[in-house]
Amino acid sequence: MKVSRRGALLAGGVGLGAAAAVGGGYVVATGDKPEPPAPPSTDGQGHLLWRNWSGVQHAYPQARLAPKDEGELALALKTAVAPIRPVGAGHSFTALAPTNGTLVSLDSLSGVVGWEGDEVIVRAGTRLGALGPALAEHGRAMANLPDINKQSLAGALATATHGTGVTLKALHGDVTALRLVTPAGKVIDCDAEREPDIFNAAKVALGSLGVVTQVRLKTTANRRLERHVWIEPLEDALAKAEARWAAHRNFEFYAVPFTGMAANISHDETDKPALPRGPDQDTAFLDALKGLRNLLGFATPVRKAAARALLGGAKPETAIDEGWKLLSTERPVRFNEMEFHLPAAVQLKALAEVVATIEKHRPDVFFPIECRRIHPDDAWLSPFQGEPRGSIAVHAYYKDDFAFLYTLIEPIFRRYGGRPHWGKLHTLAGDQLAALYPRWNDFLKVRAALDPEGRMLNPYLKGLFGV
Repeated sequence: MKVSRRGALLAGGVGLGAAAAVGGGYVVATGDKPEPPAPPSTDGQGHLLWRNWSGVQHAYPQARLAPKDEGELALALKTAVAPIRPVGAGHSFTALAPTNGTLVSLDSLSGVVGWEGDEVIVRAGTRLGALGPALAEHGRAMANLPDINKQSLAGALATATHGTGVTLKALHGDVTALRLVTPAGKVIDCDAEREPDIFNAAKVALGSLGVVTQVRLKTTANRRLERHVWIEPLEDALAKAEARWAAHRNFEFYAVPFTGMAANISHDETDKPALPRGPDQDTAFLDALKGLRNLLGFATPVRKAAARALLGGAKPETAIDEGWKLLSTERPVRFNEMEFHLPAAVQLKALAEVVATIEKHRPDVFFPIECRRIHPDDAWLSPFQGEPRGSIAVHAYYKDDFAFLYTLIEPIFRRYGGRPHWGKLHTLAGDQLAALYPRWNDFLKVRAALDPEGRMLNPYLKGLFGV
């Protein structure tokens, strides 16, 4: 790492473009840890390696299938080597996808099928990033989007992927009907009236009931949103967060450890003319935080002082554009992540404890901590089932040790009654999950009825469900 005197760092601030100087210069990390060891590209039987996005999960499936239509998929589910696991973009950090049996991609089952009024019928393999412009062609949009839009629609629904906004549900909350192909090859169309138990189980099912191939979604008018990003002291962000969630269509903030600062992001509907967002600066921001860690990690007070100098002069960012262009962000820097969804009343208290714990025990952490709020829904395995929940997401650089997520952070989340994000790291299983989800046993009954032989269950899911 070096300190240059040539100008100011263009600090991204989790989507924030802002010039800020450290001692008249900018911080650049020139050294880095080596890449984590990669598994062999093939196993002893010649099966090719599969890895998830962060590299923390891998497998050597005997077969990989990409069915062209539902008929081909139905046949495959009846005859393929188990465990059968559907896979999308590989953005889940838990071991949902790994299998030594059959890995099924839905990439060929993508695109918009048609419309029923303002509801769109879309194939489940469609990537969220492609769905935005496809809906915009019809003047429509998804009500909300997650932080990353690389996921397939099926994968996002299966793991209860969400955005932020007190009046906005997670993605599965806007599903009004879906089509499921079971391990027996049976095609089931379900909604609130037709097969309601299957519908409420399948909206968030971790790919354990079969394969969802088609979804009917509510949409909204494709409105422009005005995006504001600004940095302020963390104590101010905590004090004002509830009012901001109430005031804005979308609001979230990021607590930045070892800085005493937070980055806030709001989105609101507007009729103002477009003002494009411009290039993402997140990588530059993370590089600066990593550089401060590398240079000053031994002395927290000095590190905080340098960080405040870096971030304190950051100018707010404004952008105006269609929502699908603003709500999601590019994330080129890989990480591993733990995210829990806590009762709204204790979310901010838990966040303060998480920040204090990291700053006391883990000076190697530099990633910001994401804090969002989500409207309740009624899917049986939805972490937001029954009440509003606030999410807290803690990240670790993919080259860094992340065991602290289990030993230091998860106990805090569990003490506050948190439910884990299904695609993010956690250790809960069986009775622990049954205590958090009122319809847990109802889900298990539907699952057992649709897949009595457990063909969709890899070892991770068997442990999760207590099979």
